[in-house]
Amino acid sequence: MPIIDANATDNHFGLLGVGAVAASTDRPGAATDRAQQSSPAKPQASSPITKPQASSPDAKPQTPAPAQSAARHQDPTQQSDQTIKTVVNLVDVLFTVLNRRNKLVPELEKGDFKIWDDKAPQEIRYFSRQSDLPLRIGMLLDTSNSIRDRIKFEQDASVNFLFSVLRRNKDEAFVMTFDDEPQIVQGFTGDAGALRDQITKTRAGGGTAIYDAIYEACVKELSHPPRPPGDQPDVVRRVMILISDGEDNLSTHTRADAIEMAQRTSVVIYTISTSTQWISLSQTDPSKMGDRKYHLTDGDKILQELAEETGGRAFFPYHVDDLDQSFQDIGDELRNQYSIAYLPTNYVLDGRYHKIRIEVPEHKGYQVRARRGYFARANANVPTTPNPAGAEIK
Repeated sequence: MPIIDANATDNHFGLLGVGAVAASTDRPGAATDRAQQSSPAKPQASSPITKPQASSPDAKPQTPAPAQSAARHQDPTQQSDQTIKTVVNLVDVLFTVLNRRNKLVPELEKGDFKIWDDKAPQEIRYFSRQSDLPLRIGMLLDTSNSIRDRIKFEQDASVNFLFSVLRRNKDEAFVMTFDDEPQIVQGFTGDAGALRDQITKTRAGGGTAIYDAIYEACVKELSHPPRPPGDQPDVVRRVMILISDGEDNLSTHTRADAIEMAQRTSVVIYTISTSTQWISLSQTDPSKMGDRKYHLTDGDKILQELAEETGGRAFFPYHVDDLDQSFQDIGDELRNQYSIAYLPTNYVLDGRYHKIRIEVPEHKGYQVRARRGYFARANANVPTTPNPAGAEIK
């Protein structure tokens, strides 16, 4: 597997524990998010708090102090510098199972799975089929000069996908475009029409900052709503769909930064290549002209790595007007996923990278597609990025 530098972070964002996020009380809807999560403990919103959780599966979350309603009803201007910090030791893994024919397997049970953390077997604390969990989708559209002649296909396929996959009053999506720099053109909403309006306004121009776009999308949008504190599983599925040719030339963040931030915020990345370079490459072997997988460009390989490291899938359409089929396949996967959560044995916040392996022992031909690991990292100072749209759970 590609090596990810465990030290490849910057000071813009830090997470306390596995998949943890810090919730700022100046974010509109933050109180609603916390109230709607089935969290056993609600930290006081007075001064920054760090609450370590026991890593034993039998450990009980700490009992909070009772007076919370007053803090929730404070004037937001009085709370703007307050940050709640929570250590989350629970590891959530969203994944898909395929059979020998590469078809989705949706009917497995908890007892069918085994999971390992760095070769150590783990007890599955939570298991569920994820078809009913709310979706939070980030649509990341490459609007650089390199895709100018393909942008109309991007727009149409993206709009069709959102209209088909978003469930009313349950799922939400946002739209980010990127060329020289990322820009959120539509915050989280369940209104597919509003998403369509912003997507169709996009115009191509400039360079390509893919890694910056992934990093900022995870920090600014897909980290909301916050993970429940303690040992409770996540309350939404966090998905990113990246449409690009994969050729980054302007990012300040590295590929390792982008992958790590996606893993730390439990974001699954699906990538769709819009590259046409493979057509010229295929001329060296006309017999393989009809099979796109034989002609992966350097950008394609980057898109493949981004997807595989986070538990997603990379798509390489034969023609750019085949994007609709790629989106349909993604929609099918989102309706047939599983989630496992576990408390790692001997868990230490030492920044080390842990490999995750999930198997279906009684079905040797089954393939599990999940993120490859996580960083056991804790940072003392955790700046937060408010999400104006709220991304509330419904």
